[in-house]
Amino acid sequence: MTETNSAVPPSQPKPGLSNFFIATPELGPLVLLVVMLVVFTAINPAFLSLNNISNALTFTVELGLMALAMTLLMTSGEFDLSVGSVFGFTPVVMWTLFNAWGVPLFPAFIVAIAVALFIGLASGLFVTRLGIPSFLVTLGMLLVVRGTALWLTSGFPQRTWDAGEQWLAEVLVGDFYIGGMRIYMSLIWFILAAAILHYLLTKTRFGNWIQATGGNPGAARNRGVPTKRVKVALFMLSSAMAGLAGIISSIRVSAANPNSGTSYELEVIAMVVIGGTVLTGGRGTIIGTVLGVLILRLMRNGIVLIGVPGLAYNIFIGAIILGMMALHAGLDRRHNEGV
Repeated sequence: MTETNSAVPPSQPKPGLSNFFIATPELGPLVLLVVMLVVFTAINPAFLSLNNISNALTFTVELGLMALAMTLLMTSGEFDLSVGSVFGFTPVVMWTLFNAWGVPLFPAFIVAIAVALFIGLASGLFVTRLGIPSFLVTLGMLLVVRGTALWLTSGFPQRTWDAGEQWLAEVLVGDFYIGGMRIYMSLIWFILAAAILHYLLTKTRFGNWIQATGGNPGAARNRGVPTKRVKVALFMLSSAMAGLAGIISSIRVSAANPNSGTSYELEVIAMVVIGGTVLTGGRGTIIGTVLGVLILRLMRNGIVLIGVPGLAYNIFIGAIILGMMALHAGLDRRHNEGV
């Protein structure tokens, strides 16, 4: 009788550090965030002051909302370059309806979000029904949406400071204090969205569909996963979250600028990739994305506090993206080799 080694089944890779990192993609971004906090605080202790943390979190949640939805979309194997233009266009629609047409604020808000959903629906149908790569579809949608926003406003911002129905502004961007730190309601919505989408991705059948769609779409279709509907739904979610983020921003800064959100799509994708979501689809992490959001936004804040020119921000971001991609590629290769 031939003896076999039962300690490690032949069909499974040997346990090792690379497998641990593959199973815990959030670990790399967490270590990077901790190191960054330590370095910035050592150079300038004001970095961790309540006032600075409050200000940094204020700007963080708007891109963070977009990054959460982008995580699910990228896990399904697609991505959306139009989110920055939707970020600028959706509040323009809402405040144009309110200021020029006299539509009450809440109905205008509903219409604006519905427009964002339609944009996502159109992108999803182009990708799934016509088979056009999402890069090309959403690049075209970026130009269409941004151009429409500029045409609708003649390039001028819409005023938002005389909202009239203040309750909506309070619900979305109202503020309160905890221990001397100013907290905006938008942060609460970001935390709730992160918790809901994390549960959706990791604990539900739809989350399994998302990962199967991005990992092996052919096999997923053969097992009855409605891959096309999954992608369309995620494109709609991505646009809706971008629109909500834009509306929150417009209330906070008291203006709806048709040019706002320019290049946000690249920063959002960077947040998702740094957080550990695989660019080619099949594996994503909401917790990692939250860490990626914090890394990029706190880095922008920190490099200014320590005296580095703000224009150098992109150098740091590019280096981090390349480093994290190299790390994940190396770990995947070791994992596939069974090390």
